[in-house]
Amino acid sequence: MKIGIVCYPTFGGSGVVATELGIALAKKGHKIHFITYSQPTRLDFFNENLFYHEVDIRTYPLFQYPPYELALASTMVNVIQYEDLDLLHVHYAIPHASAAYMAKQILKTEGRDIPVITTLHGTDITLVGKDASYEPVVTFSINASDGVTAVSQDLKEDTYKHFKVTQDIEVIPNFIDLQRFKKQKKDHFKTAICPEDEKLIVHTSNFRKVKRVEDVVRIFHNIRKKIKAKLLFVGDGPERNNIETLCRELDISDDVRFLGKLEAVEEVLSVADLFLMPSEKESFGLAALEAMACEVPVISSNTGGLPELMIDGKTGFVCNVGDVAAMSKKALYILDDNHLPTFKAHALKRAHDFDVKNILPLYEKYYIDVVKRTRKVIV
Repeated sequence: MKIGIVCYPTFGGSGVVATELGIALAKKGHKIHFITYSQPTRLDFFNENLFYHEVDIRTYPLFQYPPYELALASTMVNVIQYEDLDLLHVHYAIPHASAAYMAKQILKTEGRDIPVITTLHGTDITLVGKDASYEPVVTFSINASDGVTAVSQDLKEDTYKHFKVTQDIEVIPNFIDLQRFKKQKKDHFKTAICPEDEKLIVHTSNFRKVKRVEDVVRIFHNIRKKIKAKLLFVGDGPERNNIETLCRELDISDDVRFLGKLEAVEEVLSVADLFLMPSEKESFGLAALEAMACEVPVISSNTGGLPELMIDGKTGFVCNVGDVAAMSKKALYILDDNHLPTFKAHALKRAHDFDVKNILPLYEKYYIDVVKRTRKVIV
């Protein structure tokens, strides 16, 4: 098939999943055309079936802000026409699904109907979509799509709860490329960070309040009272300054390092002993899955799609949001040398359930079903 993929080209979960999906589809022989304002961060290798189309965002004195949605819709129309696409798969409801609807209507005037699938990733529903100023557009765009998927059952239920959605939503979970995300031999890295064989705890996020990064610091502080440990932060965002300040107040700065945004996060995960994800909300928990694929057990909150991903007591532990004491206690249990190897093995085993080889066929089948259904409507 010839498939257009529209996503945010950033380190965020939706952009990562969309890019990895496109790469996997291209490897299977599908022609994949990415349409976005800059090259996706993980689209970093050549494949004869991968194409990239940049959205030309021009500024005009008349507009206070560049009209991205209009530019995106126009680019969609051009790519669909000239590359003869069979399907458009947009990730994130705003503005991608609404721009896709506009492109679809333009193409209809020329006698062409392009099937549009919208994948909901989380914050487009749980954060942006709940904003009253966007809710009508989100609802309309979802209902106007020819197919809709969500990355977890929890997100599907959340969508139905907060929006007047009449579309059937197919749950297709996020996935992992186990050829990339696997434990690598990085002993020199571990020795450099933990010269006294300390336990290494890792957290990756965009440092927004919803990630509860302060809880990560307090959990680590409790761990460090009992055992030698180091903490690595991967990522960046609005809460970073506050977190650095908290580390100084707790006098743990010497054992905490901020690595910023990293592309090869699997290299860090390869030397980690524990991953912390105490988020207030996670529609799936892709960062946790990446950790598990690298044989790192996880302490997470029991919110959103995390209980669907985690196996409590096996891949790590699931605790109530904000329960720093419980998370600290469970973390110390996992980090005990008598328990850690078993948790690592269970984490890897669970990650295999989400291997891209298992999830990709679900998308391919859904694509075919939507295209067939759309053609019947046209006829």
